[in-house]
Amino acid sequence: MTPDVARLIAFYKSPLGKISRALLREEILRLAGNVRGLRVLGLGFATPYLRFTLEKAERVLAFMPARQGSSAWPREGPSHTVLCDPLEMPLTDSAVDLVIAVHAFEHVADAEELMRELWRVTAPGARLIVVVPKRRGMWSAADNTPFGDGYPFSRGQMEQLLRAHSFVPEQWRDALYLPPYQHPLLLKSTRFFERAGRLFGPTFAGVLCVQARKELFPAVPRRRKAERYVRVPAMAPQAAMEMPER
Repeated sequence: MTPDVARLIAFYKSPLGKISRALLREEILRLAGNVRGLRVLGLGFATPYLRFTLEKAERVLAFMPARQGSSAWPREGPSHTVLCDPLEMPLTDSAVDLVIAVHAFEHVADAEELMRELWRVTAPGARLIVVVPKRRGMWSAADNTPFGDGYPFSRGQMEQLLRAHSFVPEQWRDALYLPPYQHPLLLKSTRFFERAGRLFGPTFAGVLCVQARKELFPAVPRRRKAERYVRVPAMAPQAAMEMPER
């Protein structure tokens, strides 16, 4: 199920949403590195994590799927958001240098087709940062956050998907060890849960983050859409009608 944009906005305004955004933003900043002069694309609902690119990047776009809906971003200045089909993005080939996908992969109907489209729109050597709910994690099992919707991924599934479409994973991060509940006591102990969770390994992490780089050789060709057969009424020849003589 694809979450509605109003639900996503409401979640990131809640106390748990603000904390999860801060924790994930730290990981995305580490994975993104220097973005000066790059053409950046945010896919899904990535706008809570794109503000650091506005002043440094050459161009910033935020593509939101039509089933989700869109909201204007940023609040100041012209909007950078585009409502589109993520499987058919309105971009030319090799148009972007960095893609940050949040709330995207777990909701798309065909992840392989999305990877082919991402390979098309990214430039040679471009980087792809993907944030997905982790399979068997607490956040993917909870229904009170957007990370509980859609299809969660394991590290092996995500690595296989990336490598099969000419993206080589370079860095992996686990995040959100905090239980996904709005209880004030849990929210005050955020750093404790993050430190304790990392001691016990990635088992208790709720979200998986990966940074991959595009390889130069071509990816798997895109599937050809089956042509629809449209039945046209048969037109049989008819003799001209003779008018009776008066």
